[in-house]
Amino acid sequence: MEKILSKTEDTLHFVGCLNLVAVAVMINADILLRMFFNRPVQIQFELTELYLMPALATLSLSRIFREGGHLALEFVPERLPGITGVVIAKLRLLLPAAFFATVTIMSGKFALKAFTHGDVEYGAIDWPLGWAYVVIPLGCSVLVLRLIHDAILKDGMG
Repeated sequence: MEKILSKTEDTLHFVGCLNLVAVAVMINADILLRMFFNRPVQIQFELTELYLMPALATLSLSRIFREGGHLALEFVPERLPGITGVVIAKLRLLLPAAFFATVTIMSGKFALKAFTHGDVEYGAIDWPLGWAYVVIPLGCSVLVLRLIHDAILKDGMG
């Protein structure tokens, strides 16, 4: 399970990083074309806002957590002795898993609705919104799997 989850996280992280590169390229191309040719990249804002930013914000969540690069508010010591420590360690993983599971379900419903209704954002081109929304439940669901995996298989101490 760890190997499959890690490969999935690495793949999604790579895709998220590609989206970051695409954002930088699009914004810089837009700036340069406006400056030198008085012609903007017509699709830059909509592509970045609808597709690239949500992907780069959510697809790397699980891998960043796995590598310890997340932000956390610590109000109790990381490891406490005894059964209390084990329970708290598990809760530190399972409570965020419940939150992100809720985000996954709600955003998944939203994406499914956009797909089934053929929702479109009208702009420089017509943008199908289902594909814009699907990255959020994808990234959050993998984070849920990582949190549950760590709570169960690493005794919440991972």
